[in-house]
Amino acid sequence: MPASQCVQLYDAADKLKAEGKLEDAVAKLEQALQIDENYALAHSALAVVLQRLGRHEEAIQHAVRVTELEPGDPFSYTALSVTYQRAFAGTNQMGYIRLAEDAMERSRQLSQRH
Repeated sequence: MPASQCVQLYDAADKLKAEGKLEDAVAKLEQALQIDENYALAHSALAVVLQRLGRHEEAIQHAVRVTELEPGDPFSYTALSVTYQRAFAGTNQMGYIRLAEDAMERSRQLSQRH
């Protein structure tokens, strides 16, 4: 049952995001994580939505969490790299560039193993 609740909340959040109701989407995704804190898809979606809201540090925390939950998935690191790139674009903090490059390199390494 909890897994289906998470999926329903994720789907509702996705619809809200498409409608531009980003804060409402965040609330639904956070509800899903209250049910299952290891729901990687919700963390991934939160990274995207929070980024759009300019909440870069929170977005990064969720993107990093996805890499912790799915450490062998190259896409997780690609998404983390994009999150860092967008954080740089939103803040002009150069440290994000290095982090983005490191995450992309990790993605490349994992891709070569498959």
